[in-house]
Amino acid sequence: MDTDDLSDEAYNGIIIEAEKFLHNLTIHFGVLASSCNNEDEYIRSALDLVHSFKHAKQNEYYDLFFGEVPTVNSLHKVLIQIENNIQLINEIPLVKRNFSRWGMPKYVQNLIQKN
Repeated sequence: MDTDDLSDEAYNGIIIEAEKFLHNLTIHFGVLASSCNNEDEYIRSALDLVHSFKHAKQNEYYDLFFGEVPTVNSLHKVLIQIENNIQLINEIPLVKRNFSRWGMPKYVQNLIQKN
């Protein structure tokens, strides 16, 4: 999938939240979408990514963030916010989420038709 396939809630809660902090963090969440088949898988993978960043050692930040090293406290603050956003996103059923940017992906349309 692509980030264009994400609901507004997931895009804003993860991609935009990361971008407000550091573009190089956004890149990780954006690339992650290409290895996922749907939004639920993306959200689970994004949460795994958050946890891996939270447990990274400070000496790994240089490579993780392409030389633009954030402080540990500021990074953890935004990661906690993304975790909170993911929790809120998960409370909304997929078929109730908004897809205003590029339209509803086919897999979501198929879910609606089955119900």
